[in-house]
Amino acid sequence: MTDEDHGPDPGLEEDDSGAVMRAVGRMIKVWREGADLKQAELGARIGYGEEMVSAVERGRRVPKPEFLDNADEVLGAEGKISAMKEEVAEARYPKRIRDLAKLERDSVEVGAYEHQHVHALLQTEEYARALFGMRRPLHPEDVIERNISGRLARQRVLEEVKTLPILNFVQEEVTLLRPLGGRAVHRRQLERLLVLGKMRNVEIQVMPTNQEDHAGMAGAFQLFKLRRGSTLGYSEAQHISRLISKPHEVQSLEMQYGIIRAQALTPQDSLSYIEKVLGET
Repeated sequence: MTDEDHGPDPGLEEDDSGAVMRAVGRMIKVWREGADLKQAELGARIGYGEEMVSAVERGRRVPKPEFLDNADEVLGAEGKISAMKEEVAEARYPKRIRDLAKLERDSVEVGAYEHQHVHALLQTEEYARALFGMRRPLHPEDVIERNISGRLARQRVLEEVKTLPILNFVQEEVTLLRPLGGRAVHRRQLERLLVLGKMRNVEIQVMPTNQEDHAGMAGAFQLFKLRRGSTLGYSEAQHISRLISKPHEVQSLEMQYGIIRAQALTPQDSLSYIEKVLGET
């Protein structure tokens, strides 16, 4: 992510997202100037402040659908501004999140080993907010909101696709004990895990901290078994992500994940353990 003072919105990678937002911003500016309106005047007519209009025109903020619709109507754009809603909605989330969401949607099975926190697909909104809020250096609020929105959008794969993928997760025990966000947030996160763990296409397993032989010490990763038959791996650390496609590397991850699952508690025992932790929290 970029946190420069002059340039795209921090959190907007220099990919198609930034290009889309700058194009939309220029379009709105052209129509506003053609209507002989200042930014403050346009903002007043569509229900937004001058600062927001300025940020959108510079490609630094992602406008909501109502912003585009209202601007289209006030500026007499006859649908040309409103027509950008789909592109803007796609660009609302960071490219990395969009790429992960596509992989998840295209998979018949997703496997994930997580050792620092609850996996993104299993998080509550407030848990995700706590995670993004504690990152250092501190992120601007709009970047936090954009990342949270993208994370929640990814979770639609749990139940909003025609053919539900099988989703299995191995969570380190410590991720269930660490009270990120405080006790109330922690409790609600545990409750969500219990709900999700009972879904027919979701399995959650806990890796005990006292496990002496542990195949996951190299770090967290994911596996995507795609509908077209191939399998891809994915790893991420310190904001550096890597898609793994070389057959021998993917095969190594598959072997590793199989051992990790065998070393972890069974799904049923894992839910019992989560219930125990919830009762003690």
